[in-house]
Amino acid sequence: MTKRNMTPVKTPMPNQDPKVRSRNFEEVALGYTEEMARQEAARCLGCKNHPCVAGCPVNVRIPEFVAKVAEGDYEAAWQIITDTNALPAISGRVCPQESQCEAKCVRGIKGEPVGIGRLERFVADWHRTHSQDHVERPASNGHRVAVVGSGPSSLTCASDLAKLGYEVTIFEAFHTAGGVLVYGIPEFRLPKSIVQGEVDRLAELGVEVMTDMVIGKVLSIDELMDEMGYEAVFIGTGAGLPRFMNIPGEGLAGVCSANEYLTRINLMKAYLDEYDTPVLKSRAVAVVGGGNVAMDACRCAQRLGAEQVYIVYRRSREEMPARNEEIEHAEEEGIEFKLLCNPVEVLGDDHGHVSGLKCIRMELGEPDESGRRRPVEVPGSEFVLDVDTVIMALGTSPNPLIRSTTPGLEANRRGCLVVGEDGVSTTREGVFAGGDAVTGAATVILAMGAGKKAAAAIDQYIRSK
Repeated sequence: MTKRNMTPVKTPMPNQDPKVRSRNFEEVALGYTEEMARQEAARCLGCKNHPCVAGCPVNVRIPEFVAKVAEGDYEAAWQIITDTNALPAISGRVCPQESQCEAKCVRGIKGEPVGIGRLERFVADWHRTHSQDHVERPASNGHRVAVVGSGPSSLTCASDLAKLGYEVTIFEAFHTAGGVLVYGIPEFRLPKSIVQGEVDRLAELGVEVMTDMVIGKVLSIDELMDEMGYEAVFIGTGAGLPRFMNIPGEGLAGVCSANEYLTRINLMKAYLDEYDTPVLKSRAVAVVGGGNVAMDACRCAQRLGAEQVYIVYRRSREEMPARNEEIEHAEEEGIEFKLLCNPVEVLGDDHGHVSGLKCIRMELGEPDESGRRRPVEVPGSEFVLDVDTVIMALGTSPNPLIRSTTPGLEANRRGCLVVGEDGVSTTREGVFAGGDAVTGAATVILAMGAGKKAAAAIDQYIRSK
C-alpha cells in the first residue's frame, strides 16, 4: 500500500527561469518527474464520496487514476483518464483546475489541494513518450455526422462518435485543425505538437478532417444535410468575434484585437525565428483586459521583443478572471500591471499610428450583476501610457455566419445559439451545438463536456430515427 503524503502544499512544478523564458516560446512549465508525480499522488486521501469528480465537467475518475500514479502504474492511470477525457494532455495544461476539481479537494481545506491537473498532464505525457499503442478503428455503423469546427468541443464530440462507429467529417475554417487550441493559446502554454497528436489520433479512429472549409460560405448546413447525406450536424465553432471598447482612436494603426494578434502569432508561426510573420513589431505595448487571453497576449508581446508591456485592467487584481498561475507567470516575467485603470482614448501621431493610451483611474463601488464590485471613474485622474501598440482583450462572441445562413437556427441577444433542456439540441432538427458557440467564451474543459453531451445526444437522435 502506498504511504500517504500529508505535506500541506503541492509538489512544486519545475518551470523555466522567468528571465530566460520571457524571451522564448518554449513551454514554461516543464512537468513532473516520476518521483514528483508519485510524491504528489500520495497526497490524495482517496475520499469515499469523490468530491473532486463532481467538480470535473467530464467526470474523470480522479481518485482512481491518482491512486494508479501513486503505485507507479501510469498506463492504467491513462486508461482511467481517457475513459471519459479524450484530451488529457491538453486539459492537464490549460484547464482551470483550481476552480473546478481542485476546488472540491478535501486537502484544500487545511492546505493546498492535490495537484490533479499536474498529475493528469504527467500521465498524458508519460503515455505519449512510452506507449506504442495504436488506436483501433471501430467498424462503421453506416451513419454519417458532420462536425463544424475543430476546437475542444468538436474534437471531443468527433472522438466519442467515431468510437461508436459513426463516419465523422470535421469541417475547419482555418488551414490547421485544432480551433482555439492552436490559434488562441500560445506555444509556451500548449505546444502545437500536443494538439496535432490529438488530431492524429482522431484520424486513426477514421475521422476525416477537411480544412479551409468555411461553413456558411463554402457549404451551408442545408447542403451538408440535404445534399451530402449527413444525418446530423454538430456546431462547435467557438466564439471568435472580438469585442472593442468603441473609444476614440481605436481605428489607428497599431490597435488590434488579442484574437487577431494571437492568431497571427500561432497560425503564421511568429513564435519561430525562421518565419517573417506580418505581426505588430512593438516598442511598448498596452494590453487591455484581465483574462487568460490578456495574459497570453502580453506575454507574447514581450517574447516578440517589446521593451515594455502593460496590462491595463479596470478592476483590482482580486477581480481578474485569469488563472492565478497565468497572472503570477506574467508578473514573474516583468509585465507591469496597471490596475484600477481604464482606457478612454487611443492617441495617434501625424501618420495615423498609435502614440499613447489615455487612461483614467478607477475605484471600486458596489457589486454589479456579475457579483464583482463595479469600477467607477475618479474625476481628474487621467494619465497617458507611452505605447505604440494597443491590444484589446475584452472577450469574444460567436461569429454570426452560420446562424445567418441556416434557416430555423435561433440565437439569443448575445449571439449564442439557443439550445434545449439537454444543453446541445438547437432549434433546427438534427443540428446540435456546444462549447463557446452556445455559452460564449468559456473554458476548454467545459467545451469538452459539451462535446461529450452532444455526441450522446446525436447517437440517441440517429438511433431513434
